[in-house]
Amino acid sequence: MSLNERLQKDMVQAMKAGPEGKAALAVIRMTRAALKNAEIEKGRELNEEEELVVLAREVKQRRDALVEFERGCRPDLVQATKLEISILGKYLPQQMGEGEITALVQQVIADTGATGRGDLGKVMKQLMPRLKGRADGRFVNEIVQRLLSDERP
Repeated sequence: MSLNERLQKDMVQAMKAGPEGKAALAVIRMTRAALKNAEIEKGRELNEEEELVVLAREVKQRRDALVEFERGCRPDLVQATKLEISILGKYLPQQMGEGEITALVQQVIADTGATGRGDLGKVMKQLMPRLKGRADGRFVNEIVQRLLSDERP
């Protein structure tokens, strides 16, 4: 079942749930709109990988907003945003653990011949397509930086 089909099915369930499904319904509608806008932009239907990119972007926007809401002492918005992130998380592929990411980063570092922090961009460019929404880019970046700073030529 495609992401759009899952969203459609879950949207119907959220509508039937009444007030309890209100948050899920809003998030699903926003996500479907983002997917539709991406389809219009490309002029065709999105493939599974492109859908994941849109979904990951939606989650990233909410994580960025969460940081700002926490900084602004807005517990009401923090709670609502965390709920939205958890709802969107159901549609993302299983997230990789730190150990799996570290192993993949070490492999990419070896493959690219990266020797220091100056090679961060080269490593990230090779690494992110392999992760395809299975890990947060900011977290991956931290691991890459840590491993590259540990590397000695």
